[in-house]
Amino acid sequence: MRADLLFAAVAIGLAAFVTSGLWTDLGRRSLAASTSDQTFFEWLLAYGPYALTHGQDPLFADLLNVPYGVNLGMNTSITVIAILFAPVTWLFGATAAYVTVLTGNLAASAFAWYWVLSRHLVRSRLAAAVGGLLAGFAPGLVSHANGHLNWTAGWLVPLIVWQVLRLRQPGRWLRNGVVLGLLVAAGFSIAAEALFFTAIACGIFLGTWALSRAVRAEARAALPPLLRGLAVTAVTSAALLAYPLWLHFAGPQRFHGTGYDAVIHAEDLAGYAAYPIRSLAGVLGLDTELAANPTEENSFLGAGLLVLAVVCLVTLWRRADPGRRATLRALAVTGGVFAVLSLGPKLKIMGTVTGIPLPYALLDDVPLFDAALPSRLALAVAPIFAVLLALTVDRLTGRQPAVDTGADAPATDAPATAGGGRSRAVTTAWIAGFAAALLPLTPMPLLTVDRQPVPAFITSGAWRDHVSPGGVLVPVPLTLDITPDAQRWQAYALAHRQGEFRLPSGYFLGPGGPAGRGRIGPLPRFTDGLLLEVARTGKVPPIGAAERAGVRADLDYWDAEAVVLADHVFGTAWPVRQDALLELMTELLGPPERVEDVWLWQPTDG
Repeated sequence: MRADLLFAAVAIGLAAFVTSGLWTDLGRRSLAASTSDQTFFEWLLAYGPYALTHGQDPLFADLLNVPYGVNLGMNTSITVIAILFAPVTWLFGATAAYVTVLTGNLAASAFAWYWVLSRHLVRSRLAAAVGGLLAGFAPGLVSHANGHLNWTAGWLVPLIVWQVLRLRQPGRWLRNGVVLGLLVAAGFSIAAEALFFTAIACGIFLGTWALSRAVRAEARAALPPLLRGLAVTAVTSAALLAYPLWLHFAGPQRFHGTGYDAVIHAEDLAGYAAYPIRSLAGVLGLDTELAANPTEENSFLGAGLLVLAVVCLVTLWRRADPGRRATLRALAVTGGVFAVLSLGPKLKIMGTVTGIPLPYALLDDVPLFDAALPSRLALAVAPIFAVLLALTVDRLTGRQPAVDTGADAPATDAPATAGGGRSRAVTTAWIAGFAAALLPLTPMPLLTVDRQPVPAFITSGAWRDHVSPGGVLVPVPLTLDITPDAQRWQAYALAHRQGEFRLPSGYFLGPGGPAGRGRIGPLPRFTDGLLLEVARTGKVPPIGAAERAGVRADLDYWDAEAVVLADHVFGTAWPVRQDALLELMTELLGPPERVEDVWLWQPTDG
């Protein structure tokens, strides 16, 4: 218990260190790499409790993308997390809930891996700690901490994997199947893409393991309870996910695929030996720009860890019996398959697409794969490395690791030949190797920036004097991934139970992309293109009857009740020229009314 508490404290401390820039000022600080993603998840954390308490659909929202709404079943809805953290959202706001969940996800991911390793795979707490810290604070997870609450929920993966292995327990397939079904349902809500990858990894691992001659008898004995347990899992999860799955595959505002280019969002081969930006090595200048963006450094394990993992695998293999070699072979094959698939449809080296076709090209248009990004497959490699390192440390500390695959097999505690008899020089070499591989990957605090505070027009509730309950408020510029402010205004109103207003756009995935695929935000209209161009350039074009008619038509289409321009507007890609927007809107709609700290136009008055 003392070791568990110590590791929990270390995990929480390290997670708080990584997210420390956000804790300094919850009202203003935002992640520099992806403010839009942070805003989107803050909105989800506010919308979930609102939907629950107002009898609304938690998986389809009509508050964005007027008049069509948003299919949250096609987005990352994190419904389970939003409901569980509703008290934090109501008491302290959506931003506080977001930072709490982000920090908790990182710490819980490390602890979940530590727990599974220490209880079922290794005897040494030190070995479990090494594996837990590497898996829980892997470069890919820290990279996704730049906005993604779904991918940082890595604690789901070891729980699901271990429960899959427990299905082989004779006489317990019903209980284990129900538990796994509940985990699958939660995983679909929190991170459907990660759940998909976990299922693939389990299939590859178990299939490879079962084909080994040394364990065929054991595999045949385990197959009946495994299949029965999977059947129970399917029934349980299908019952819980019937409506979400219908939304995903047949509901309104659905689409297929993400619209992202699989070549761009694939791992660079050199990325596996590279170091991430927010790591000790990155801070010292050893980082690269091989990822599509700072949130997608999904491999970036560093040359030292690649070498160490291979050395660990070889060392374990040389001293393993045939049964243990089956497990090691399955780990290696699973990691290799995911590493190759993460490279996408064409090989890319040091930023150059070579044109050499790769296996993922066969999967690019396959359902489910077309909704995933190939580069994220690399996230499965770090946990496999973590297991290999944990097994090796267990041997080095003089204990024989005994993998309990769920059949209640007793663990052995016999000294390993690789342990106590080693010379001091060899032990020092191992310590140096682990330090050289892992210390450069030590995560650093995420970069943050100041974003504009929510206007007093919203925080005071003054908006309710100008917008009816459920009425449409049009922000200037419209809410998109590069100008996400108004979605945060809406989240504030929902979290503080002021009521609700609707927005004509928003940051989400919806239909309208090429070939039926998805796109970010709604289909463009005349008004948003005009506003974005002026917001970016600061140049107001000549305004005539045609421009006024186009804007009026859009306002009528949205049934807008108020048009609002805040004094300060945050842009994620470039500074927003608020002065030019004020001039433009005055030309279009006439002189505005000053309300609190915003300029306001009411189209019905014009």
